[in-house]
Amino acid sequence: MSESELLARHRAVLPNWLALYYDEPIEIVRAQGRRVTDSAGTTYLDFFAGILTNAIGYDIAEISDAIRAQVDSGVLHTSTLYLIRKQVELAEQIAELSGIPGAKVFFTNSGTEANETALMLATQYRRSNQVLALRNSYHGRAFATVGITGNRGWSASSLSPVKVSYVHGGYRYRDAFRGLSDADYVKACTDDLRDVLETTTSGDVAALIAEPIQGVGGFNVPPDGLFAAFQEVLEEYGILLISDEVQTGWGRTGEHFWGIQAHGVTPDAMTFAKGLGNGLAIGGVVARGDLMDSITANSISTFGGNPVSTAGAKATLDYLLSHDLQGNAAKQGARLLTGLRDIAEHHDVVGDVRGKGLMIGVELVGPGGEPSPDAARRVLEETRARGLLVGKGGLHGNVIRLAPPLTLTDDETGEALEILRASVAAAQEARA
Repeated sequence: MSESELLARHRAVLPNWLALYYDEPIEIVRAQGRRVTDSAGTTYLDFFAGILTNAIGYDIAEISDAIRAQVDSGVLHTSTLYLIRKQVELAEQIAELSGIPGAKVFFTNSGTEANETALMLATQYRRSNQVLALRNSYHGRAFATVGITGNRGWSASSLSPVKVSYVHGGYRYRDAFRGLSDADYVKACTDDLRDVLETTTSGDVAALIAEPIQGVGGFNVPPDGLFAAFQEVLEEYGILLISDEVQTGWGRTGEHFWGIQAHGVTPDAMTFAKGLGNGLAIGGVVARGDLMDSITANSISTFGGNPVSTAGAKATLDYLLSHDLQGNAAKQGARLLTGLRDIAEHHDVVGDVRGKGLMIGVELVGPGGEPSPDAARRVLEETRARGLLVGKGGLHGNVIRLAPPLTLTDDETGEALEILRASVAAAQEARA
């Protein structure tokens, strides 16, 4: 069956709002290392990793062996009504890595579910349904997480179980405070936070939830120290700080294991998912023990932290730590940023290059600096035609997102930069 036939069947039975990349969508049928092969036999260097999820790459023996060993036991599922050894071991490891005193961990099946859980914990603990979020944020596709998503393109409903107020500090390139120095930008955003608290809330807010680097919003990077300044204000009101590490966790930013650590603060809770499972469905929350234990009703998780996902996740985390993949993310990310900024100097279709580690955004613009989703679509198609898969996002759909597996090699970085240079040049020419 051809990909065009599969596409027709897909469109007949799956929702219209289920996004697909490319004018001619592809089916990935094989993968190894950092390369994937589609059903037509074309192989690509993967620079989006299943939306940052295949963090170690493909066909990694240590991870596959751990999954096979669990499958061979015959126990794929028990529910959390029974002890799960790998769940306990993984929770112990994450609690220690979190830096949160007395931390406890709850496992879910996705980042959306993790953020829903964090909101439930915070609103219960604070006895308040008020939440602060950043403009241009994305936190998931469930009821409460859509409610706190500050990006209209991903917010399907105005209905919400929480009352949300949005603050500045997410999308600096097009923020009202653009052009300020780092220190002045932090001050302006912090003043705005205080103003929002005093004008749009009753003061007893449950939490502020923030992505240290906005993911879907276009890999937007605030100045280091922004959330430390925010936390000083939050502490005056007793408001909790939740760091959404679904995309920034596990060393992807290179300089720190968790994205929030760039700001020198320890949050009350962190949510995680994606890269932990290297493709397996797993997410979770790590939080202060008193916050985690504030739920007084009975609860379980049928599939969260199941034996297969936690066995694979434990092997993934062990591999990541033993091979210093955080260090590799810093090294390869620096090379990519340098190369991309050189490309930007020669092509004004690139308005901004930003990011940390292997989490890089390239914003495409028109002649007057206006967002250019057409240029981003062109780069998406041009890179695919040259054998490279990248992501796309941003508030205006005009940001190319680069997030390859953390095992990326020197040669692969060089190969990707050459493809990106040619693809951006093609977008520049098409614009002219």
